[in-house]
Amino acid sequence: MTAQVSEPPVAVPEAPSVRRAGGRARSAAALGVIAGCNAMIQLDDPIVNIALPGLRETLGLSAMGAAWVINAYLLTFGGLLLLGGRAGDILGRRRVFMAGVALFTAAAALRGLAQSAEFLIAVRALQGAGAALAAPSGLALLLSTFTQGTARKRAIAVCTMVGAVSTAGGLLLAGTLTSLSSWRWVLYLDVPLGLAIVLLAPFVLDETPRHRGRFDLPGALLSALGAALLVYGLAQAAERDWSDPVVVGCVLGGALTLTVFAAVERRAQQPIVAPRLFADRDRLLAYLGTLAVPGALIGTYFFLNQYFQREHGWSALATACALLPLPVTMAVAAAAAGRLERHVGTRRLWATGAALLVTGNLWLSALSAGDGYAGTVLPALVLLGAGMAFCVLPPTVLATSGLRGDEAGTASSVLNSLQSVGGSIGLATLVMVSSHTGGMTGGFVTGAAFAGCALLAALLLRRR
Repeated sequence: MTAQVSEPPVAVPEAPSVRRAGGRARSAAALGVIAGCNAMIQLDDPIVNIALPGLRETLGLSAMGAAWVINAYLLTFGGLLLLGGRAGDILGRRRVFMAGVALFTAAAALRGLAQSAEFLIAVRALQGAGAALAAPSGLALLLSTFTQGTARKRAIAVCTMVGAVSTAGGLLLAGTLTSLSSWRWVLYLDVPLGLAIVLLAPFVLDETPRHRGRFDLPGALLSALGAALLVYGLAQAAERDWSDPVVVGCVLGGALTLTVFAAVERRAQQPIVAPRLFADRDRLLAYLGTLAVPGALIGTYFFLNQYFQREHGWSALATACALLPLPVTMAVAAAAAGRLERHVGTRRLWATGAALLVTGNLWLSALSAGDGYAGTVLPALVLLGAGMAFCVLPPTVLATSGLRGDEAGTASSVLNSLQSVGGSIGLATLVMVSSHTGGMTGGFVTGAAFAGCALLAALLLRRR
């Protein structure tokens, strides 16, 4: 049986014009645009990781500088998501969705022109801001298009599957372009998809009703500052000692800022995050699991890309082919996740996925330079792909159940924010641990620890 949130589910109302003109064809087209945006955002991570070795050589990036090419995006994405979700509720979700995709696409075009590390990191931060506007509004549009229940679960599974398939195709295309030409061409891959989404969105997505309110700017600034300080402190711990004043100051400052943020939100008349979203235990566990899961996977692309290209001298294309089993398995598992969830329940599906992530990370932690691909890396990638697919649907369903119509944007932004901040914290922690332990073994063990936290959250869900 599935675990459910305890409050009575309140379906997010469908947009009136979707019901009038839509039907299945219009809903399918809307899902295609939303899934396309999700795919574009997910595709960006492997694209940058494939291009990273070339970026480091051309622009003279250090290991920590390479990490900040990823972190700059994750910090603005995670820090501004709450504001992005609230903007969609107040200004209209389709309008904010399109603005975010346009900004993301423009930044993706600019990064291919980068001549310095500073410019690239700045453009990556701008790209994260665009994603922060598009992602929560896209998920909120999905919630308003598909009613709570089987239809919504199927739509979430389709988005997960499309994201995984696009990642697989993106890996091959990125590897081919990097091998045949330059890493710069790889960074343009998001641009055609972004342009297509901006052009199609007005025809297949209907604007949602605006909700009266104002922006909680103090809450948005506090949440962004707290996350930035915390992740920066963890990143600096890779190069400095834990007792270093910069590390201690940033970590403690981030924790204190987030504590102040929580206190401000309790007293705000129109908080950027409604406290009632955290009142239900299952939804809270879904949020905690969402925070932990990215740390179980983000190290795979980061470490294995450099392992294959530096330790074995493989080309970018060969590296992309070697990583392909992960997104392919994820796509296949995502297609089956909805049916499995109905048979085994939310709790068991999520726990199984987290256990697979633990196993896959521990498997890779034993990887050495002399190990063969088929017997060591391949099985771990299959485990990680299936585990990730099974860890997406359950917490997403739990986190978006029982919402009022004006809470969809906020709940979506919280979910996306935790995914992004979790990825940033996970990457910073993995780089820090691998730096102190002298290799990626410690990084994968840390990834297993993140997956273990997600497993614990799944086991604490209510039974039915």
